[in-house]
Amino acid sequence: MSSASAAIAQPGRTRAFLRLVVIEHSVFALPFAYIAALTAMYEWDRAVHWGRLFLVTLAMVGLRTFAMAVNRIIDREIDARNPRTAHRELVTGAMTVRHAWTGALIALVVFLASAALLNPLCLALAPVAVIPMVVYPYGKRFTNFPQAILGLAQAMGPIGGWLAISGTWSWDAVVLGLAVGVWIGGFDLIYACQDVETDRETGVLSVPARFGVPAAIRGARVCHAVTTGLFVWYALATGAGAFFWAGLAIVAGAFVYEHSIVRPNDLSRLNRAFFTVNGFIGIALFVCALLDLLVRGLGR
Repeated sequence: MSSASAAIAQPGRTRAFLRLVVIEHSVFALPFAYIAALTAMYEWDRAVHWGRLFLVTLAMVGLRTFAMAVNRIIDREIDARNPRTAHRELVTGAMTVRHAWTGALIALVVFLASAALLNPLCLALAPVAVIPMVVYPYGKRFTNFPQAILGLAQAMGPIGGWLAISGTWSWDAVVLGLAVGVWIGGFDLIYACQDVETDRETGVLSVPARFGVPAAIRGARVCHAVTTGLFVWYALATGAGAFFWAGLAIVAGAFVYEHSIVRPNDLSRLNRAFFTVNGFIGIALFVCALLDLLVRGLGR
């Protein structure tokens, strides 16, 4: 291939990789890393440290991109046997495994470099954040509860966001991280319901495949009730004000709506629950948390 042809092909590979990792889904976890980071700034000196916030963004996007790419690589044969996922780039050939690994490793370097620039503790704990990201894709091969591993992986975001600012451990951040992990694990229970028949045929393990769709929906409801309780705990622990509590009311209402449109015998609105409602939850709580911190003196 000529250099001119390679230059033309490269943007296509980049776009394919971004589709592969569904880059827009960073909206689910990134707002909570920001909430933790900004709360840590408020408790530290009430100043917004834009450089550190930028590094938090790079670290979060880098780690999530690495995790998604590895997930797609490991699951490509399973994806090929599922009609819902048979269009994914590694199945259709739009992206080669080699290029997917290249993108994954670049993302991992971005994550590790960002952690190193933040503080020594972030760098030291970076491998701890990477491990569940790699283990999760294998989870569906050895446990009926892969969502628990996913939840653990997602809990790292807020914890890392706080560590990035303070350089010290925070149990308040752990509470927020657990809330995010249980929340995402819960809505992944709902998402897995659409693959229940295919999972049973191909031997993929999941809560819906093992215990049935009604049990998975009930489990998701319990998860989101626990999530709400953990958000309340975090609000009390950090002395949150009226705007944050308003955000929690919005989140609780969104959970009620989500579970009103997804029922064991009607999954027709599952994508609306998964993408629209959960994307809204992250953004809404972040906006309310930011307003709350600004009113309380952040940035003054």
